[in-house]
Amino acid sequence: QVQLVESGGGLVQPGGSLRLSCVASISTFRFNAMAWYRQAPGKERELVASITRGGSTNYADSVKGRFTISRDNAKNTVYLQMNSLKPEDTAVYYCKGYYSSSYYWGQGTQLTVSS
Repeated sequence: QVQLVESGGGLVQPGGSLRLSCVASISTFRFNAMAWYRQAPGKERELVASITRGGSTNYADSVKGRFTISRDNAKNTVYLQMNSLKPEDTAVYYCKGYYSSSYYWGQGTQLTVSS
């Protein structure tokens, strides 16, 4: 059973930084791609950033230049480094992985950006 567990969320002031982690129960190298999504109250879940097995990355326009997705296969972990946080970044952040023709989701971690 593939499991993804996110951590690192919390309360941050505008302009602050935070790093989210997603630990997988299998090697992250085995995933064709991994991604971070977020869902704010009353809104649909949206893609934030993704990374392929080969290391190619993609970002939502709203986070380009502020967020960085990375992967440490030795630690079975995908990270989302978030800088220059804004109140509109407030959401539950989810990790998603594509492996063996199936998609897997974590349970989510809450990020609140507020003064």
